[in-house]
Amino acid sequence: MPDHLMATYGRLPVSFERGEGAWLWSDDGRRFLDALSGIAVCGLGHAHPGVREAICEQAAQLVHVSNLYRIPSQETLGERLCAAAGMERVFFANSGAEANEAAIKLARLLAHGRGIQRPEILVMENSFHGRTLATLTATGSRKAQAGFEPLVSGFVRVPYDDLGAVETAAGNRANIVAVLVESIQGEGGIVMPSAGYLAGLRELCDRHGWLLMLDEVQSGMGRTGRLFAHQHEGILPDVMTLAKGLGNGVPIGACLARGEAAGVLGPGSHGSTFGGNPLACRAALAVLDALEADDLPARARATGEHIRSGLRDGLADLSGVLAVRGRGLMIGVELDRACGELVATALDAGLLINVTAQRVVRLLPPLIIDDAQAEQIVSTVVRIIRDFLGADGADTGPSPGA
Repeated sequence: MPDHLMATYGRLPVSFERGEGAWLWSDDGRRFLDALSGIAVCGLGHAHPGVREAICEQAAQLVHVSNLYRIPSQETLGERLCAAAGMERVFFANSGAEANEAAIKLARLLAHGRGIQRPEILVMENSFHGRTLATLTATGSRKAQAGFEPLVSGFVRVPYDDLGAVETAAGNRANIVAVLVESIQGEGGIVMPSAGYLAGLRELCDRHGWLLMLDEVQSGMGRTGRLFAHQHEGILPDVMTLAKGLGNGVPIGACLARGEAAGVLGPGSHGSTFGGNPLACRAALAVLDALEADDLPARARATGEHIRSGLRDGLADLSGVLAVRGRGLMIGVELDRACGELVATALDAGLLINVTAQRVVRLLPPLIIDDAQAEQIVSTVVRIIRDFLGADGADTGPSPGA
């Protein structure tokens, strides 16, 4: 009974019993097009054959052993991820928050090794890094933080996409050791940085001896048209965190590092009971296999451009639509007013979407959607937004920007 669950979620009145590809079926027989992918998790859709077979085969052999022993699939996954990301070592956890916790601990341990006793990490306004106490402090949302004070010390916040603010912080704070930043802000409203921002952060980190730590929990695993979103700018971070799409629904997170950062953690300095167990690693290996075999990042890039173009065309005359933006299949439609009710409206229309930052319709469909499904997403979202805004949202001004 739901009465026995803690009231941490505002759940919609629907329960799903099965899925296939981009479709979900509720327990009363209705079919829904999933344009949310479990919040960027099921990038391969539901019941993907490769992932399903890998999970079933592994479950019949061995689900879990402790990290006190070697786990061959974990070693293989680590090798493949590091090769794809240009990294050297990886720590496996269970979630994005845990991956970011590992990054924070890694940065602090490195700082103490340098003789910095009160290290600080530069983080961004409007960010989201998790709900543990440290990642909640790093997160740039007072709404998420409210009531959980005292928060963790050791974080300095500046505006996102503002290299000048980072320069100023560097001049004022001698104990900064790392920058933790999302390549694209997901929970913050699909906020895209300006071209050159990540490269600028890379240059500043090199100049000041800081670690550049990129949170790719939502933007990684092919969603933006490259395996990792920062690859669009041709840079390498020192630390990168992954989760969500890595396991296609099986909980797994990863903190990857290179250079000096790769050798900081040692036996006893960090750990996870479940992190990187055989089941999770087999699922993640199957995800990598599918991404590579079907070139799904390229598919996400092309399909995302098509969806954004269709949304811009369909909403062009509405002054209430401030922007259609994103990269690949990480798409946001920002309105000039709160629009949370659109989630239920879309559900009634057979489409699963999300609203984040109060005013941004967020679309995170599976990377495997076909052209007809992309068209259905466009037509449904255009219709419900036009109905929501009504006559007061009409205008003859310029089309929504990128």
